[in-house]
Amino acid sequence: MTYDALHVFDWIKARSGDNPVYIWGHSLGTGVATNLVRRLCERETPPDSLILESPFTNIREEAKSHPFSVIYRYFPGFDWFFLDPITASGIKFANDDNVKYISCPLLILHAEDDPVIPFHLGRKLYNIAAPARSLRDFKVQFVPFHKDLGYRHKYIYRSPELKRILRDFLGGTEQQ
Repeated sequence: MTYDALHVFDWIKARSGDNPVYIWGHSLGTGVATNLVRRLCERETPPDSLILESPFTNIREEAKSHPFSVIYRYFPGFDWFFLDPITASGIKFANDDNVKYISCPLLILHAEDDPVIPFHLGRKLYNIAAPARSLRDFKVQFVPFHKDLGYRHKYIYRSPELKRILRDFLGGTEQQ
């Protein structure tokens, strides 16, 4: 998926002229987005910004926190039976590692009442990203959405504040 995303990015970038190009990943797509942006930064062609909506730290922590695993996670052998095969197959979606190599502005959006990807994983990812050396010259922001708003996992787009949040962030994303 990362290589497909690289080709799509290159195609869009070649046609965008002087217009900014942003990468936005949601949920599992945050894993693809951080993989993509890490590769872009390594080749010194970063996007203008990276936006992560409802992100997690890595697929192993997400799988352990996912609602589908709630009845199984306390059984003996849960890690061995469910999590170890994911790791052994090479599937990482390592947002927590990737953000340490990203060098562009980063915005993280997460609803406190997200039942799919717990809010604490988004906050943890921000706490890893904020002090990262690769991001020290760039804006890094975490925007929580209070649980009373009911945005859960996929309704942040309904926020009347989202347009302002994006305008404020993207309007001031130049290097600090």
